[in-house]
Amino acid sequence: MRAKKLCALLLALSMMILLCSCWEEDESDEFWNETLPSEQENEIVETRISSFSLPYLQNQTLDPVTCIDGIQQTIGALLYEGLFALDESFLPQKVLCSNYTYDTQKRTYTFYVRDDATFSDGSPLSASDVLAVYRRAAASERYGTRFDNVSSMILSGKALVVTLKQENSAFPALLDIPIVKEGSEKDLVPLGTGPYLFLTDTGSMCLIKNTDWWRAADFPIERIALVSARDNGTASYLISSYDVHLLVSDLTGTVTTGNVGEVDVFDADSTAMLYLGFNTRRPPLSESSVRRAMSSSINRDAIVSALLSGHARAAQFPISPAAALYPSGLSASGTDYVQSLSDAGISSKHPKTLTLLVNRESSFKLSVAEALCRQLSTDALSITLRALPWEDYLLALQVGNFDLFLGETKLTADWNAAPLISSAGVLNYGGYVDDEADRLLGAFLANETQNTAQAYFQHFEQNAPIAPIAFKAVSTQISAGLVENACPTAANPFYNLNQWTLHLEQ
Repeated sequence: MRAKKLCALLLALSMMILLCSCWEEDESDEFWNETLPSEQENEIVETRISSFSLPYLQNQTLDPVTCIDGIQQTIGALLYEGLFALDESFLPQKVLCSNYTYDTQKRTYTFYVRDDATFSDGSPLSASDVLAVYRRAAASERYGTRFDNVSSMILSGKALVVTLKQENSAFPALLDIPIVKEGSEKDLVPLGTGPYLFLTDTGSMCLIKNTDWWRAADFPIERIALVSARDNGTASYLISSYDVHLLVSDLTGTVTTGNVGEVDVFDADSTAMLYLGFNTRRPPLSESSVRRAMSSSINRDAIVSALLSGHARAAQFPISPAAALYPSGLSASGTDYVQSLSDAGISSKHPKTLTLLVNRESSFKLSVAEALCRQLSTDALSITLRALPWEDYLLALQVGNFDLFLGETKLTADWNAAPLISSAGVLNYGGYVDDEADRLLGAFLANETQNTAQAYFQHFEQNAPIAPIAFKAVSTQISAGLVENACPTAANPFYNLNQWTLHLEQ
């Protein structure tokens, strides 16, 4: 752009010389000493931020069980709290729960709510409020799978008693579900116990720090303006234009929403797993040695850095590397892929072709699937891509019409992979059946320790019912230079808000 403008100026000067037939030396010096217009236009104008704003879907509910994913959940993180909150390692930390007990014989949890916790209207929190939310959550699409192992939920005095069908020592990790006051769930803004209040101020909406919040904490933001957005997509423009200053999004396979230098990106580990699925009913994928060799041949780090834009963590097991029990000492490295294929009867003399199924509506998944085809193809084995629209892709999985497929699922924070690898699992499209795997997974869930994790994951590595590739990150974008010390989690971008240092213009 600058070069074009300079050429235009020189052309104009040449015309002036021809027309005037003369050129004064001092005039020439004055001209070239001036600042060119292109330099003025390219000056960087510092954007000054004097307030903190979030996007908001006006006239849409903020009820944490039924609200739209994305923007409303971000606001809800400041209005609502759960019995527990998951830390950066997915370990449950007590919030509205004062204490709990677990009877392993009866598979019964008893949760006691805090006596000092109150809603924003000053009314006390009760176990009945928690039960009302959990009953709605159990019937919801967002949280329903967390209650698959629950046989009953009842009140016992001031406590909530939850009985499970099978033992699960990590069940509290599933209870970071935000709690609202019973009876207020139909309001656009249900009552919560969080640190901020939702207010309408002279026609505009905002969040104001609750000075009567039951937990004493010094937060750096007194008032947060809410800027109306049409949908989650338009919020991307709002942060680029500095109309809002924080946005939570999935940046997997993309660049940041704003231009370079406009936003700081803070990634939080999530439970969303990208994986390669096998049809274990078809040879050679019916051979565990072949599946294991394929898994060990995947260059996960390259996929994460080149195709997922670094917004993920490479993983070989169905548990996030951020979790304390991730078996970092186990590895399938050293497995001879070519030899494993040869043992299964696949060689240059007896070549074979397999197809890898992928949903074509996701560009980043298409790129990952193409990379897998390249990485797993040999002189003897060709992996070809079969890209289908979502409905056709899902149907092909359900009827078993595939060899390999690229899948994504959101695990629960107790790392229960039963839906994927159990013989009765609803996501076990590959038909994997292994009684020992079921037993070891059950033992792991019943008592999640280093010993049970080691036994379970070692069996998983040897048999490779699926091949995990990576766990995606949830990205919090904040206007560049505005916040220091942000440490978001997947569920709460304001996880350590009391430790933020905020740089606002006075």
